[in-house]
Amino acid sequence: MSFWIYPLLLLAGFLAGFINTLAGAGSVISLAALNLAGLPLGVANGTNRVAILFQTALGVGRFRKQGKLEIRPHIGIILPAVVGGILGALIAGQVSDLMLRRSIGFCMALMLIPLFVNPTRWLLGNPELEHKRAGPVRIITFFLIGLYGGYVQLGVGVFLLTALVLVGGFDLVRGNAVKLLIVFCYIIPALAIFVMNDLVRWDLGLTLAAGNMLGVWIATHEAAKHGAPFIRWLLIVVVIIASIRYLFF
Repeated sequence: MSFWIYPLLLLAGFLAGFINTLAGAGSVISLAALNLAGLPLGVANGTNRVAILFQTALGVGRFRKQGKLEIRPHIGIILPAVVGGILGALIAGQVSDLMLRRSIGFCMALMLIPLFVNPTRWLLGNPELEHKRAGPVRIITFFLIGLYGGYVQLGVGVFLLTALVLVGGFDLVRGNAVKLLIVFCYIIPALAIFVMNDLVRWDLGLTLAAGNMLGVWIATHEAAKHGAPFIRWLLIVVVIIASIRYLFF
């Protein structure tokens, strides 16, 4: 494998970490870089989880330090997401590359609808809804998102932000912090499953992770500096790029 792959993965990891922390779908960049490194999509999908683990661990730590994240109030949505993530990881690798790409593109295109509907709600959230206990709708919603995240990870941040705002009542800044917490909790068992299935390249995954953590460190400052409007428009741009790439290329 050529030496230039490693600096490429550092750069891809930085961009993916920055975008994943402030929005989601940064794995578009990291998966493309891993493919360029010669990994099949299934192995790239597993290897990407190494970077996601380090990225979310750092992001959760920094948001907690800034006082934007509590863990205990969110247990009711974390647990179903973890169960879904385990199941999704077990399913991963059972479909063809073409089916995987097309399904991702279709789901990402659909995400543009809630992003443009009622933008005021995206920016303000709903504090009364945020503090309600997790009912059946929330449990099912976050189980399904965890299932998708365990399966492919790409774009799961978009789904989580949508659910956290429209179902959970969070604004985008607080929703981003909780998003990272949920992903961190399910990525641990999901990564273990990929490792057991021999779908992880550790050297490439750790290189990607190094870039990811730098991107996360910068992005957590940008989230506090620019707030929800900046994150929303970044999210829209990333979703459009992701859907075009996986549907047509």
